[in-house]
Amino acid sequence: MTVRNPSYDYGTQDFPLQYVTIGEMLEATAQKFPDNEAIVSIHENKRLTYREFDRIVSDLAKGLLKIGIKRGDRVGVWGLNRWEWTAAQFATAKIGAVQVNINPAYRTHELKYALNQSETQSIILMHSFKQSKYKDMLLEVCPELADAKPGELNAAELPHLKNVILMDGEGIDTPTGMFSLSGLINLGNEVPDEELKSIM
Repeated sequence: MTVRNPSYDYGTQDFPLQYVTIGEMLEATAQKFPDNEAIVSIHENKRLTYREFDRIVSDLAKGLLKIGIKRGDRVGVWGLNRWEWTAAQFATAKIGAVQVNINPAYRTHELKYALNQSETQSIILMHSFKQSKYKDMLLEVCPELADAKPGELNAAELPHLKNVILMDGEGIDTPTGMFSLSGLINLGNEVPDEELKSIM
C-alpha cells in the first residue's frame, strides 16, 4: 500500500530547535501579539487577549509558588475544557511543576488511584458538571478536607495531597479547606514578577 500523504514528516530538517520554555514562548507571543485573542471560550462567554492571558497565567503561577508549589511538584487538574484549565496548564509550566491530567469521567476509586499513583501534591478541580460532582467525590475520598485549613490537608487515603484549588468561575463559594483559583490569581498579583522570572 502506498501512502500519499503521510501524517508526519521525517528525516533531516533545516529548522533549528527552539530552546525556550512554554512560559517564555507565551510571554514572547504576548509581546508580539498583545491584542490578538489567545482564549475564546464560547460556552463560558470568555475571551482573553494574549496580554490578558499571560498576565493571568503569571499571577496564577506566582500564587502557586506562594502556597508552596515548586518545580517538580505534581499538580492534578480535574475538569472539562475551560479557560481556567488552560491557564493552569501554562502556570504549572511556568514554575516547572508537572501537570497531571485527571480524566473528567473518573469516579472516586479512579480518582484515588490516579492521585496516589502519581503522588499528586495539589489538585485544581471544577465544582461539578452534570452528574459529575467533582468536589463531592474528592470529599468522599478525603473527608479530612472539610475540616482542614487551605494548604494543610492531611488525608489518610491521599497522603501526598496538600493543596486543593477550586475553579470558582461558576460563582460558587469556596468550601473550607480549599483555595479558590481566583483567590490564587489575586494572591499572585501581590508577588513581584522578579520572583517568577528567577525560576523560569
